[in-house]
Amino acid sequence: MNVVIIGGVAGGMSVATRLRRLVEDASIVVLERSAHVSYANCGLPYYVGGVIEDEADLLLQTPESLHERFRIDVRVHTEALSIDAAARRVRVRNLDSDEEYELTYDALVLSPGASPVVPPIPGIERAYPLRTVEDVERLSAEVQDSPRHAVVIGGGFIGLEIAENLVHRGIPTQIVEAAPQLLAPLDPEMATLVADEVLRQGVGLHLGTSANSVAASSVHLSSGEEIDADLVVLAIGVRPDTALARGAGLEIGPRGGIAVNGFNQTSEPTIYALGDAAEKMDALDGSATLVPLANIANRHGRLVADHIAGREVRPRTTIGTAIVKVFDLTVATTGWSEKRLVAAGRPVVAVHTHPSSHAGYYPGARPMSLKILVDPTSGALLGAQGVGTEGVDKRIDVLATAIRGGIGATELADLELAYAPPFGSAKDPVNMLGYVAGNVLSGLERTAQWHEVEELRLEGVTLLDVRSQREFERGSLPDAINIPVDELRERRDEVPAGPMMVYCQVGQRGHVATQILNQWGLDVRNLDGGYATWSHSPAFTVMLEALSH
Repeated sequence: MNVVIIGGVAGGMSVATRLRRLVEDASIVVLERSAHVSYANCGLPYYVGGVIEDEADLLLQTPESLHERFRIDVRVHTEALSIDAAARRVRVRNLDSDEEYELTYDALVLSPGASPVVPPIPGIERAYPLRTVEDVERLSAEVQDSPRHAVVIGGGFIGLEIAENLVHRGIPTQIVEAAPQLLAPLDPEMATLVADEVLRQGVGLHLGTSANSVAASSVHLSSGEEIDADLVVLAIGVRPDTALARGAGLEIGPRGGIAVNGFNQTSEPTIYALGDAAEKMDALDGSATLVPLANIANRHGRLVADHIAGREVRPRTTIGTAIVKVFDLTVATTGWSEKRLVAAGRPVVAVHTHPSSHAGYYPGARPMSLKILVDPTSGALLGAQGVGTEGVDKRIDVLATAIRGGIGATELADLELAYAPPFGSAKDPVNMLGYVAGNVLSGLERTAQWHEVEELRLEGVTLLDVRSQREFERGSLPDAINIPVDELRERRDEVPAGPMMVYCQVGQRGHVATQILNQWGLDVRNLDGGYATWSHSPAFTVMLEALSH
């Protein structure tokens, strides 16, 4: 069996090493354009920032080590030029010698990755991408010269990571993001928490504007602003590298990646594709999606190797679980966002909570913000997001597992999760999400979302703040009245008779008040996530802008 793999790193090398463990006598050749076939590209920003001090720590395997252990023929500085699918041949060039030759195959694996998105604007050649080891070497050399001002174009995962690491190097940094928020997979009220942290760390933010041009020492924005930039990093995103696939006549999918079936076979069954170049199947609706994550590439690498070796395999779908460190915050997401569900016309119930990372009476408890998206009919979990300084990672992993395992939102309350005061609460934040979801889905409580507040206010719905007077005076919703929940029964005659929305800081006291008012026969809703969610939403920003005028 002759197997040729185009592209190394996570996907290609997972195929190669797994296949060798399954088929000892297979001929396995890996072609890699760069000088490095196996490296931790997720760690590249941290090498720029000096958090990872030794570049060698990023290099997981070398051609020599892979040959020694697995007898894999790894050819670096080698480019695949074209594929003749009918003849099962690959045309190859050695980039050091310019020698060209052909390789035949029984199975061909495409793992060429993705290329940075480069906008067609003047001066963009000055910007440094961050995709390969060679990219990070060039950028690190520039950082060593201590530029006075840096601009990162792009506010996604990589853009935020590199901005943090530039600040870690003592370089004043600004982020330019064309969208109105950072981290597109998040919903806006969750992304605002991230923006607040970025600003708190001294990073300049330019949201809702794009780079029009890059000059010698500045970047010109579509807003008309010009910002200083001795160093410019390009982190807009990536697009699948499909040149070889297109040249071979392989089908390209609706998202612009190589179309594959459940076994990662392309439209030509002897050719497989995986990693950032290939489309994936979304677990929630079966649609094609692009998820450029290393863990998915590794999983699919194992699947491809097993399929080539004739083993029984099951197709693997994706829910897009991702996590990123943004200065002191952990930001994580899984499944679909609310904005994506709404855009797709799918009914959804959102639940926001603001629990502590562990028992509040044990020292060091830190707040976090969690959000789940739930199908109102079936109760299925459709997505989750978390932002906080501690404990977010394990909660999002539990929620991702629940989505994958088909555990419904209300069943989260029944999960038996590890508890001791230093690690969690007797009612874990995940359990609490289940309790709240159960209240809403059962009809025990009606909720209102942050983006509905202004509409309700204009309709004449009374906004009732049930926090303490001191909390109310520090900041409240427009036109709200204040009756603390503990005084509600005694001040019943002050409660208006009409429709009402109650709120507290995070929703818990609001729930208590809602149950009291419901039993008085009043029409009442509880603001989901309370004032904490609303005050970190775009609605709060709009209110502040209106007040300033």
